[in-house]
Amino acid sequence: IDTQCDTLDGHPLEIPGTSAALPQMRLVLDAFRQMGLPIVHIVRIYQRDGANVDLCRRQAVEQGAQILLEGSPGCQLAGALFPQDIRLDPALLLAGQVQEIGGHEMAIYKPRWGAFYRTPLQDHLAGLRVDTLVFMGCNYPNCPRTSIYQASERDFRIVLVEDAISGLYPRGRQEMLNIGVVLATAQKVRQAVLAC
Repeated sequence: IDTQCDTLDGHPLEIPGTSAALPQMRLVLDAFRQMGLPIVHIVRIYQRDGANVDLCRRQAVEQGAQILLEGSPGCQLAGALFPQDIRLDPALLLAGQVQEIGGHEMAIYKPRWGAFYRTPLQDHLAGLRVDTLVFMGCNYPNCPRTSIYQASERDFRIVLVEDAISGLYPRGRQEMLNIGVVLATAQKVRQAVLAC
């Protein structure tokens, strides 16, 4: 979730810990790729006029803040997640479509914090008969946390890769355990996926 260039170290929307989590994310992603399991990258893309920006950031974007802007390098997925160059198609994503970015790997735009809010994610997962979601990404307190609660409301089994997400804090870990989320390291998830 939201592991985009602008959220990495030294970029306009830097989220501490996201760059450091990239190797663990890649470890899990490569295991999913090797086994042909579906991967969905959830992204934010802001229109330059601020029309689709959430209220807490809208004024900043309207006043020229260069964060996650449509067509900018900063809205692209972090390159370290991929074995090859990947480019998002903002027009396709902003139109609510699922973008195939390779094999069993897709990207979906979300207009707000939660990955299921006004997105095709639930239908996409249902079409694949997915019943378990593994979460990684950027800034646990906001988008990942919201998306995990939305997934729980939809009766998905959930794994949170605790060393492949930025911003996870002790109380957040306990909150996840309280709703039945399995916490695991990237290495343990990798081993479980490759044992399938």
